[in-house]
Amino acid sequence: MLGRTADDLFWLSRYVERAENMARLTEVGYRITLMPRNSDEYREEWRSTLASAGCVVGFESKYGEFTTDNVVNYLLLDPENPSSVYSCMETARNKARSVRTAMTTDMWESLNATWLELSSVKPRSMTPNVLPGFLEWVKQRSQLFRGALLSTSLRNDNYVFNQLGAFMERADNTARILDVKYYILLPEHEIVGGGMDSYQWTTILRSVAAHRSYRWVYRESYRPWRIAEFLIQCKDMPRSLAYCYGQINANLVTLAEAYGQRHDCHEFAEETAHLLNGQTIDDIFQSGLHEFLTDFMGRNNRLSDDISVAYHFHD
Repeated sequence: MLGRTADDLFWLSRYVERAENMARLTEVGYRITLMPRNSDEYREEWRSTLASAGCVVGFESKYGEFTTDNVVNYLLLDPENPSSVYSCMETARNKARSVRTAMTTDMWESLNATWLELSSVKPRSMTPNVLPGFLEWVKQRSQLFRGALLSTSLRNDNYVFNQLGAFMERADNTARILDVKYYILLPEHEIVGGGMDSYQWTTILRSVAAHRSYRWVYRESYRPWRIAEFLIQCKDMPRSLAYCYGQINANLVTLAEAYGQRHDCHEFAEETAHLLNGQTIDDIFQSGLHEFLTDFMGRNNRLSDDISVAYHFHD
């Protein structure tokens, strides 16, 4: 496969995944604004949401004021924000068009139809009664593309590069959410107690679609270290760091077998997976949850670069 084709497949899946993540983060932030709180708390929650998305600097340079309308527009429909839902879907569709012959008809049509509908949405139409339905639509369109990939694509290198992109992006998103909210998860924070703490923990799980599955696994009330353990180490949770890296390693093994060669990215991905699974959640808290997550995000970025080099993305 040409490196440029592999690059486009890898990144189009990353951008589709990112669009869904943006919708989920916006949904959680908006839910919190519906609770009775003062304006300073709203601003801090929106700042936290933008920080999870890696968009604080860009937002402040354009808007400055953390109002619901400004944040929602920036995260969803602003073409000047490269990580907005609008920009992500536009970039994914453009990359898909350039590798049209490497995709199935269902994959292409799902992306193309999403972009055509999304491009007609105007910021002024995003009223409070419309927003929840729009966020659900974004999630469904991302899942439609993923379903088309899983159900119609040959299990060849085209499929593998799509999967690598999706799970690299998903791992990055989960780690960002945990890192921005890590202060809520610190064990001593439980001393504070109260309904708001429980609600904050719930928002972390909601932002990665895990509030129901957490109950299935632990069958107990929300505990901060359990939430961290669930999102870092649970191999059955499809948005956990451990699950994502299990999928990343499996797909890298497929590439090594297909091309008859291993690269530095294979060793590094296996080493990262071992770091995720080779210690208890107590060990992670004792060494520092923030430090652990910062190291992981650096590793995830390095792995993306290593994959790019190994498979000649820019050649």
